[in-house]
Amino acid sequence: MSYRRESIVIGFAYTGVVVGAGFSTGQEILQFFTNYGTWSYAAIILSALVIMFIGRQASKVGYRLKADSHQLPIYAMFGTKAGKVIDYVLVFFLYGIAVIMLAGAGSAFHESFGISPWLGSLIMLVAVFATLLLDFNKIMVALGGVTPFLVLFILIIAAFNIFSPSIPFSEVNEHTQIDRSPSGLWWWDAVTYSGLTLATAFSFLSIMGSEASKHKAARRGGIVGGIIIMLLMFLINGGLLANIEEANNAALPTLLLANDVHPVIGIGLSIVMLLVIYNTAVGLMYPFLTRFSTPYSRKYKVLMTIGLLFGYLLSFVGFVDLVNIFYPIFGYIGLLIGAALTVRWFMNKFSKKKLV
Repeated sequence: MSYRRESIVIGFAYTGVVVGAGFSTGQEILQFFTNYGTWSYAAIILSALVIMFIGRQASKVGYRLKADSHQLPIYAMFGTKAGKVIDYVLVFFLYGIAVIMLAGAGSAFHESFGISPWLGSLIMLVAVFATLLLDFNKIMVALGGVTPFLVLFILIIAAFNIFSPSIPFSEVNEHTQIDRSPSGLWWWDAVTYSGLTLATAFSFLSIMGSEASKHKAARRGGIVGGIIIMLLMFLINGGLLANIEEANNAALPTLLLANDVHPVIGIGLSIVMLLVIYNTAVGLMYPFLTRFSTPYSRKYKVLMTIGLLFGYLLSFVGFVDLVNIFYPIFGYIGLLIGAALTVRWFMNKFSKKKLV
């Protein structure tokens, strides 16, 4: 495989890990960006630039350290004592966001197909369990395979709503609800969201980078993923702004917009949404499991079974409530890791002291 093709595979897998329940349903974009109205676009540009840079650096570090989990990069950046604390906090939140994916699956199955949330979450649990038994290369291909379909559906939905808005763009600031945003500061929420993205993807990016055949493939893969994420952010935000009042009252805003276009588009997006939720659940559970066990060992399978069953029980807290609780805090952890990656890049670029 050429390094260009490998970069695309890594970029698509990076996107697949990030665009889970909160992103694909529109809840993340609505909370962190859309309710800033016209300023939401400036926030997205700022956030996307950070996402591209830190994604590139995380994949590079994984390649250079040949990391089989996030533990080695974390210890290399923060030292043993501080690294241990960050390591376990990151593991805790990886698991927490995976639980959010199970809850999001329950909501998506219920809203889209009328299936009870408990059954929808259970179906997702079984799919995640089966996938985590596959080897890593197959998991990475599975994660990247859904991304082009998500781009296609979001493009159709955004185009329809942007060109047929319920609220003109010149009036959107009159209908936004800034009090629904995490901080009320567009630039800070943009940076925090970048941290959330890195925290979500860092563990898997480290492993993907270590599996790359060339340094160039690892580096460019992070950038490709960042560009795709930026495109999706712009499209979803545009559609939500065009229907801001309805979006603020919906648990799954993008699904609402899809059904406004055509019921068939709604069904198609529902399927894609469930697939990207599945992507993120797998992408978070795998590094969580490999942090404490050797892949595919007996311990790995036991931990996976217990972890998924316990996560299933926790998913009954509710999707929107879990997003509100976990995401802003997780973003701060990602910012800390992003700052360490930036310092590492600066030292390698401008100082005589080179880091591995």
